[in-house]
Amino acid sequence: MKKETMAHMRVRAAKILVLLSKEYPGAWCSLHYKNPLQLLVSTILSAQCTDARVNMVTPKLFAKYKTASDFANANPAELEKLIHSTGFFRAKAKNIINCCKKITSQFGGKVPQTMEELVTLDGVGRKTANIVTFHAFGKAHGIAIDTHAFRISRRLGFANAKTPEKIEQELMRLLPQSVWGAYTNYMVLHGRKYCMARKPDCKGCPLNELCPGAFKQ
Repeated sequence: MKKETMAHMRVRAAKILVLLSKEYPGAWCSLHYKNPLQLLVSTILSAQCTDARVNMVTPKLFAKYKTASDFANANPAELEKLIHSTGFFRAKAKNIINCCKKITSQFGGKVPQTMEELVTLDGVGRKTANIVTFHAFGKAHGIAIDTHAFRISRRLGFANAKTPEKIEQELMRLLPQSVWGAYTNYMVLHGRKYCMARKPDCKGCPLNELCPGAFKQ
């Protein structure tokens, strides 16, 4: 099979993005939050956990801890109890407390707005930083690569790498910056509706004819 050129891939990607925007109008982060700090904490909690489960936990959590200082001074055992059902609760509690200590001491109690500053916080990698910068501040510094974006980008032939960091770099070269933030939201919704990990619904998928990974039926 002849290798697809970057120019052709960009044309195909543009067509796919149009279809995704029609299929998922208004696509947005599924985590529930009211401010940047809540989004940051929710995203840390979402590691190895569903957004739905996180959304069940955060109402009580955010009622108790309202500021970065509140989280920084939290009793670890009490915080662990509140977030227990999200899994890896001890590590997550430690990261949240240490993250908020740094926000309080170095950033005036406000969540920083740049990738460079966010990734210095405990429990914050590029994926979390990308989610926060876009959804809280409207800035697209990169593309958040979660399990859906990783899987579907490879199936679509947009990327071939085997790590999230390299997948992100491939996508950033392919896609215009104007869609970087929305791309992950489309991938999450598409991964839940059609492009599941084990049994993708390729026959019903609106991207079928443009996806080299589709199982033609």
